[in-house]
Amino acid sequence: MKGVFLDTHVVLWLYAGDVKRLSAKAQHIIDAHAIAVSPAVKLELAYLHEIGRVVDTPELLLSDLYRRIGLTVRREDFDRVVEHAMSLTWTRDVFDRLIVAHAAVDAATLVTKDSQIRAHYENAVW
Repeated sequence: MKGVFLDTHVVLWLYAGDVKRLSAKAQHIIDAHAIAVSPAVKLELAYLHEIGRVVDTPELLLSDLYRRIGLTVRREDFDRVVEHAMSLTWTRDVFDRLIVAHAAVDAATLVTKDSQIRAHYENAVW
């Protein structure tokens, strides 16, 4: 496993301490590997905060997870991520496109409960 990225929902569940929502496989992967997120997750968290679905700011949330579990934000060449995201026509969700593209550019595993992502990204696991 080259690297492990987390989808936004997984990040929110970890932040809330709601690990029972994770599959056993997801928990094992998170416990056994260095984990990261795309900056697109940070952007999605900001959007969710702005519309009132998430109380804490992305900065607070991500810095807390860095301290607790070592979660990092990967900063790949954004142009490469966007170029790859443009080919992901199976979804209209720009956040999903960027998150999946970033994992793909890094040849990383993506931990996600999203069945549509799992159906289209071969390195997605739950």
